Parts: sequence; C-alpha cells; structure tokens
Amino acid sequence: MDYKKTAADILKYVGGEDNVVHLGHCATRLRFTLADDSKVNIDELKKIKGVLDVVNRAQFQVIIGNNVIEVYDELNNLGKFGQQNNNVNQAKGKQKIGATILDFLVSVFQPLIPAMAGAGILKSMLLLLSVLNLIDETGQTYIILTSISGAVFYFLPILVAITTANKLKVNNLVAASAMSILLFPDMTKLLAEGASLFTIPLTNVNYSAQIFPSILGVIFYAYMERFFTKISPKPIRVFFISMMSMLITVPMTLLVLGPIGFQAGTLLTTIILFVFDKAGWIAVGLLAAILPFMIATGMHKALTPYAINTISSTGREFLLLPALLAHNMAESGANFAVALRAKETELKSIALSAGISALFGISEPALYGVTLQRKRVLISVVISCLIGGLSLGLFAVGGSTPVSPSVASISMFIDPTNGKNIIFALLGLVIAFVSAFIITLILWKEDKENIEQTVVGQTANSGVMVNKSVQIKQPVQGEVIPLSEVNDNVFSTKVMGDGIAVIPSIGELYAPADGEIKMVFNTNHALGLETVNGAEILFHIGIDTVNLGGEYFESFVKVGDKVKSGDLLVKFDLQKIVDEGYDPVTIAVVTNKDKFSVKVTDLTSDNDSLMTVAALGN
Repeated sequence: MDYKKTAADILKYVGGEDNVVHLGHCATRLRFTLADDSKVNIDELKKIKGVLDVVNRAQFQVIIGNNVIEVYDELNNLGKFGQQNNNVNQAKGKQKIGATILDFLVSVFQPLIPAMAGAGILKSMLLLLSVLNLIDETGQTYIILTSISGAVFYFLPILVAITTANKLKVNNLVAASAMSILLFPDMTKLLAEGASLFTIPLTNVNYSAQIFPSILGVIFYAYMERFFTKISPKPIRVFFISMMSMLITVPMTLLVLGPIGFQAGTLLTTIILFVFDKAGWIAVGLLAAILPFMIATGMHKALTPYAINTISSTGREFLLLPALLAHNMAESGANFAVALRAKETELKSIALSAGISALFGISEPALYGVTLQRKRVLISVVISCLIGGLSLGLFAVGGSTPVSPSVASISMFIDPTNGKNIIFALLGLVIAFVSAFIITLILWKEDKENIEQTVVGQTANSGVMVNKSVQIKQPVQGEVIPLSEVNDNVFSTKVMGDGIAVIPSIGELYAPADGEIKMVFNTNHALGLETVNGAEILFHIGIDTVNLGGEYFESFVKVGDKVKSGDLLVKFDLQKIVDEGYDPVTIAVVTNKDKFSVKVTDLTSDNDSLMTVAALGN
C-alpha cells in the first residue's frame, strides 16, 4: 500500500487542505472536522485503495483499518491542519444538536483513551502477576507500578480539562490550572472540614477521577476567556485574561458547576446500574447485538463518558465492556470462517487479516471490510453478539479499563474480589467466537453472496432479461424538480445516483413501477424498491427527516412484499413535517448506477413516465 498516494488522494477528495479544520485519528479511522461538507467527493474517496468506507456522523470519518497511523502521518506531511482561517462556526452551525454533542464527546474523550487504556491494562497485568504469586502486592515495586494507573484516573479532571479546552480552542494550560483547584490538597482538606466562599457554603465533593465537573468548568472558562480577550487592553493581556478568567471560573466551579457535574455523573451511573440490576444480562446481549450498527455510525462513542465515569466511580463496568468483548470476538470468529470458506483469494486475505485484528480488539477492518458487505456474515455476527452478550451479562462480567476488550487485554476482567470474573469472561469470549465461526460456516454461500453481480453481468450481455428497461412513473403528487435543486449535497450532486425529486402536495408515496420491497428504514421515511429488471430505487421522503424518529410516517409495506405500479407504499403527514421545520421534498434515485443507465424525461412535458431505467449494455 502506497501510504503517500493514499493520503494525497484522501486530502484531494475531502476538499483539500483549506477545507480541513482539524484532523485526528483513532485505532482505525481518520477523523476530519471540515469547513464545508459539500466539497467532499464520497464516491471517489471510497474508490481509493486502502479506504474501507466513509462515514459522516458528527465528524467526517474515513475508515482505513490497521494502516491508519501511517496514512495519518503522510497527511500531516501534506498540510498544517487546524491552522486555517476557516469559518468553523458557520460549518458547525449546519449540524443538528445531536451531531454537535457527539462531535464534542468524541473530541473530549478520544484523546484520553490511550492513557487510560495503557494504565488500566498495566494494573490488570499486575493483578494477574499478584494472583499467580509472581509479585508481592505489599511490596514497594508493586505499589509504585500500580500507582501509574491510580495517578491517571485520580487526575482525570485535569486531563479532561486539557482535552475540553483543546476542543473549545482556548488556552488548555490555563484551563487545566483552573480545574486543578478541584484536586489541590489544601482545597480538598478545606472542603472536608467545611468551607464557605463569600459566606456561601461549599459542597464537600471528592473530585478525584471525576469528569463532568471539569467539563462544565472549562466550558464556563471558555466563555470567560473569550469575553476578557475582547475587553482587555493589549499591553496587559499576557496576565489579565488568564487572571480574570480563573478568578471568576474557579469560584463558579466550586460553588455551582462542580457539584452539578458531580451529581450528573452520579445520576448517570445510578441509572445505568439500575437498568443493569433489573435486566442486566438481557441489556448486555441487546447492546452487543446492535453494536455493529452503532460502531458503523460512530454512535458507540456516545457511551464513552458513561463507561469512564462508572469505572472511575465504582472500579467496574458491566454493560459496554462485556458487550464490546462479545462483538469483537463475534467479528473475529465470523471472519475466520469466511477466510476458511471463501474461494476468492483477495477475500480470504482480507477476512483473515480482519479476523486477527478483531481478536486483538480492533473490529473496524472486519466490520467494514467483510461484515457489512455481506448479509449472511452480518446475520451471523448479530446472532453471535446476542448469544455472547447474554452469557456475559448472565455471569455479571465486569471490566475495569475503558479500552476495546480482546485476547490481549483480557486481564482487564481480573477482579481481586471475584475470582470467577475472569473465568466467565473467557467463557463468554469463547462462546461469542465459536458461535460466530460455526454460524458463518453454516450460512456462508459464496455463490449466493455474489448472485446479484453475476445476474446483472449475465443479463447485461446475453440479452435474456425479460424487461430490458423499466418506465418509472411519478411516485408522489406534486411539483417535479431536478435533483440539482434538492437542498442536500448527497442527492443534488448525484452521489447516491441519478433520478428525480418531487415537492409533494399530498403525503402519499406510491410505487412508480412493479417490483419488490428490499428495504424499509425503521423510521419509515425511506425505503428501497427493486424493479423487475433489477434496478434498485431509493425513495427518501424529506431532508433530515430521520430526526423525526418515525413520527408522521406510516408504512404500508414490509421487506419482501411484491408491489404493483400504483400501490400505496407510505403515508406521511405533510403539514406536520413542514411545521417541524423540515423540507418535505421526496427523492427517487437509482442507487446501483454502475449497472443501470437512467434517462430522465423532460420535466416540462406531460409524460406519464418520469424516468427510463435500463441495464447497461442493453
């Protein structure tokens, strides 16, 4: 793999150096914060050798896999990212609140993971040595080495202050200095004895290992720094901004923000533990089963604050870490089965490499390279995740380190107070791996996995297809407009495929041709229809209407239903969608554009047909 060329191509198709506000990476993904998402060419990005997939959730993510660090280093050789004078606020203003929050959480907690993971695994390894009587747990060597882990978690408020300040683009050292008051020995002693500030009593809180008080404190500090930067005379800025910002931020944190953050963290942990206490083993299984989809969209990162806070507060986490263990092992087992059964040399190589990565806690190469591309493998992984997660939940297995569990980090499940915890973790690991391996071996049918490609290839050249072309009628009553006028770059640039759009006058979507329903999105705002000649048409009602969570939409079909032209597919409350502030434009595009040509009829005419879709080669 030519890392330099891959990096250059990625930079080109994300819009160039000037479009990159910030560049970071995790174990398998390049994470971009972009000034203008419309400058990205996702189609070309996905074609780059070495790119597994592209995800745009909160942050723009390019999935690389195990070579991410090498590509990241080459990208940094090509540009100075994060130093441009881009209008970041304008770009961020286009995001929904949920995406903005997720972006903030990822930016704050992702940089903390290596320190916590390294320290946590070190501590678990020392515990293992102690259990095996290979080291004296009362000796100074053991105490000093375990203190490495203790120090990382104890000083989390300061570490979180640094990452939060970096995200908010304020002085991280001043922010960390302001939050260090929470751990200052004289202050902690004063709080324990009972203290007051301006005659207002201070709440006695043990802030060590806490994250939310520091986050709230730094957010407040950011506003103070910006305010005093505006009003401060330039000759005294060097001390005046930091002095005044800390002078107001620290009392505000001690009086209000610190206690609120502490209670928020405590409440979050209490709620999760309550759910686990009532239906713990079921909750672990269900979370494990949906993790492939959460990881694919990056939504699993939203659980990081909970995991860190729970481990910091209680020492153990019983939901996310066991679920991740089941998922990683299921991905590994399924990919090893694919490597064994697949006939294609390249697929065997990809699956084997991905299976090894998942075994060691890096599941993205398996997820993007094999699982999500093959329905049978995905079914195997989901079932195995459920089985493995239920077993780990039933045994109440808990982990102690916020890192992706694997055979290399299995020591994180060692519990000095519960010797069976590591045994049950190993048992759950085996159950998830073996079940995925066996189920995939049973379900794998390589010919059927590739049937769509072979059928299209044959029909494109042999002329045996019954319907060489299909006429597509208007699916929704209303004004027909070109895709180029749709207020969504994915559709207007035809990245998803060619087609038409309609500004609806009535909230009813009808089948524009005979075919079979292949996909119905769980919120009913989108569905897929395969026509009799194999063309795949995506119908999407409204822009960003997925955020309505299915409200105002009612589907009259399900996956597998055969429909005739004119059959009612979906009803939607047009007026309420508009009242909620969403654009109701309805799009119909042919997504397998590499196999079909699309000819859009003159939209000014009164033709009954809006599009003609034909297999390439006919």
